[in-house]
Amino acid sequence: MDDQLALRIQLFRESGQVRPQVADFVTAELTALTDEGAPVTEETAGMLTSHLMMALTRLLDGEPIEEFLTDEQVAAELADHPSAVERARRIAERAENELGAALPASEINFLAMHLAVLAQRVTG
Repeated sequence: MDDQLALRIQLFRESGQVRPQVADFVTAELTALTDEGAPVTEETAGMLTSHLMMALTRLLDGEPIEEFLTDEQVAAELADHPSAVERARRIAERAENELGAALPASEINFLAMHLAVLAQRVTG
């Protein structure tokens, strides 16, 4: 993870926009991706980072997360990226186990889309 992405997480944490445990959880997930060779930078993972932190925070705060109307379209696009879908499901499972935040299917699909794009940057 590059310094700019770490700064993004720090700003979310220090501003109180996300709970410390959410920032820690997302940092751990990004570190795991980095350790596996993914190019986790502000440019490649900034939106993923912000989106996941805010979604988990909303869930922990008891706020609803809207289902996306394009879920079927997104799922069809993800058919070509089964490893991204599987990783998104594992992240969602860890989020529920560690934080008590159950991501809905639309959020898991959105996360999988981010992970698929990140994976494409690795494979070129």
